[in-house]
Amino acid sequence: MTQSPLFATYPNLRDRVVVVTGGASGIGEAIVEAFATQHAQVVFLDIQDSAAESLIERLNHDGASVPAYFHCDLTDTVEIERTVGAVLARYKTVDVLVNNAGDDTRHNIEEVTSASWDHAIAVNLKHQFFMSQAVIPSMRKARRGSIINMSSIGWVIPSTSQMVYVTAKAAVVGMTRTLSHELGPDNIRVNCIMPGAILTERQQRLWLTEEYTAHVLTNQALKRMIMPDEVARLALFLAADDSSAITNQSYVIDAGWI
Repeated sequence: MTQSPLFATYPNLRDRVVVVTGGASGIGEAIVEAFATQHAQVVFLDIQDSAAESLIERLNHDGASVPAYFHCDLTDTVEIERTVGAVLARYKTVDVLVNNAGDDTRHNIEEVTSASWDHAIAVNLKHQFFMSQAVIPSMRKARRGSIINMSSIGWVIPSTSQMVYVTAKAAVVGMTRTLSHELGPDNIRVNCIMPGAILTERQQRLWLTEEYTAHVLTNQALKRMIMPDEVARLALFLAADDSSAITNQSYVIDAGWI
């Protein structure tokens, strides 16, 4: 799609190398599309090959830059290292990293096992650190970079039936704060996005009942659902030079829930 005249265009994002994890669907898909419409060089990582191919095909016909897709199991740190190495071999640097991938599968406390805990932490927290670790050397060499981590308001509400997810998303905020101070001397900015209830296809398919919708709208100040592209527009701002003095921040986008 061509960039809407209603929303901001960031010329300084043109040709920048942007890596998005979990970019084949949901909020990640919207983020990939948003950067592609800014004509960045977008690379996205996922395990959903069919969805990734469909996204590339769609963008190829919408006048945006065509993103590159790398299949990567983000729970595997060896595969993360190998995939980022392949990205750097092709693009030489990474200017922006959006750690978006996550899994908010509902579960009861009694259902959590050691294995399911480890998997959820790997998807929602661990990969964000190891992806950051892998791209930091190229950012340090360039003396600039923007890392955007995805948290959630779930740990603030607090949300129930998502024990491990909520735990991981709280930790993402702490990680963001520490990374921002570790990397600030290298002019690398680290920020966090905390979405509320976002109307993704997954949400609609699995959990968007009339009861849940009523619960969301009752708690939000704005009485409408939030769309994935609204989160993506915040990611654009945090990646662009327009936010060059902003780091160590967690931005809530929840229509006024918290």
